[in-house]
Amino acid sequence: MTSGATTEYDVVVVGAGFAGVYMLHRAKQAGFTAHLYEAGDGPGGTWYWNRYPGARCDFESLDYSYSFDDELQQEWNWPERYSGQAAILEYIEHVTDRFGLRGDMTFGTRVAGASFDEGTDRWLVEGEGGPLAAARWLVMATGSLSSPRFPDIPGIDSFQGRTFHTGAWPDEPVDFTDRRVAVIGTGSSGVQVSVEIAKQAEHLYVLQRTPSFIVPALHEPLNPDTLATEKAGYARRRELARHSPLGVDFATRPEPAMALSAEERTAEFERRWPVGGAALLLAFPDLLADEAANQALADYLKGKIRDTVQDEQTAALLTAMDYPVGARRLVVGPGFHAMFNEPHVDLVDVRSAAITEFQPSGIETEDALYEVDDVVFATGYDAITGALLAMDIRGREGEPLRDHWAAGPLTYLGLQAAGFPNLFFINGPQSPSVFSNMVHSLEQHVQFIGSLLETARAREATTVEATADAESAWVQHVFDVASPTLFMKTASWYMGANVPGKPRVFMPYVAGVPAYRATCDKVVENDYEGFDFN
Repeated sequence: MTSGATTEYDVVVVGAGFAGVYMLHRAKQAGFTAHLYEAGDGPGGTWYWNRYPGARCDFESLDYSYSFDDELQQEWNWPERYSGQAAILEYIEHVTDRFGLRGDMTFGTRVAGASFDEGTDRWLVEGEGGPLAAARWLVMATGSLSSPRFPDIPGIDSFQGRTFHTGAWPDEPVDFTDRRVAVIGTGSSGVQVSVEIAKQAEHLYVLQRTPSFIVPALHEPLNPDTLATEKAGYARRRELARHSPLGVDFATRPEPAMALSAEERTAEFERRWPVGGAALLLAFPDLLADEAANQALADYLKGKIRDTVQDEQTAALLTAMDYPVGARRLVVGPGFHAMFNEPHVDLVDVRSAAITEFQPSGIETEDALYEVDDVVFATGYDAITGALLAMDIRGREGEPLRDHWAAGPLTYLGLQAAGFPNLFFINGPQSPSVFSNMVHSLEQHVQFIGSLLETARAREATTVEATADAESAWVQHVFDVASPTLFMKTASWYMGANVPGKPRVFMPYVAGVPAYRATCDKVVENDYEGFDFN
């Protein structure tokens, strides 16, 4: 591919979710020529693809939204405290049109790869049908949870019923009325979709290998008075978020959990339980570092399950967690445990009796055949790196990113990889990303990248590249931060354990949003320390 065969831009952005939309706006604001490519037929990112019944964000909408424009956040009225997929998609579409971005987007175009041309210091971007564009700067806004994966189970193609994946749901509504349905997976999407399908299905089988810790969420409408009050205090809300580990203010108590009596700990958990969301996980500063403190929260959450589920055997399966709270993603959603009190809903334990194969009529495990009309795969994603490595990205001397990351991702600040100049990742591996309010974190990344590109332009630099030393030091720092935490005590998608053959490397940065921002600010203050401008 040659740059002469394509349109040339200053900036090409890949992906039209929250990150890509804002990155395109920021680039245009700075006077760069910019264009965005998106595989879907419209903006929205994960909220375009994840249209399954019950899809909903696990952070409050007042936080899971842009803060870069005060007029935008004052004029937009969220319908619910935790808004659903349709409302979030409508919001992203509104932002796209409000800032006049749609004309600089090409939809229905999947980027297949990109190679760095060392003769022109430009990225040559390829689509599935051939060359797309050449750009000085290439920004990957491909999402951390955007590469759905199906389980490797024999006979899937022989199943004669309907199959769906929560991460690639049809545009049109799916009716499960009077049908026998199996949902495979009990992570966030499995929990959410099961509750909604149970309202329609003749029978629902929920196939669980590993139970999730689940907390409630107040899916209450946001009436005009509440919205007015929240908007009046928006500046303070956003500022408090900047100083919170997750990018949302949960008012963590200063004292360690184990410094209190059992009664005092339980009282604090009870106070936070109705609030829902991740407030419980940040009740005390040591819940993700101290095993005894974490066990106290685990016992509390398991007690809530036993109080809800009437059948003792089902309750035992739903409380059979063998990992610390938070080491796997905490699931936010109401109604899941109570659903099992309905006579037409069954929990199937596929840890003790694994799925062996699909039959034309259903799913066969080691001890039974479950005949169903529909199967819903809530089996997750090749998280954080999956979408990036699905593309053929080649840096200096043609080095594939897949080779550079063969033993796990290597980045500087989660933003760049050494040997891949002018290529940036938003919410990439080794940044707070999935262990934070993603919109808060991506805004910080977009602002950092935007300012860096403006600096490069002012210096007449044609390349900006993370040094190998900076990359190596950052990777070690990310590991050192995670090592003393309880995250390292379980195999999870945070470290790629859900994908056979994927290197087991802990990928998010867990020191918290404030610590990460302080590091990035120091990098800028030290003349972009760790980046070479040429």
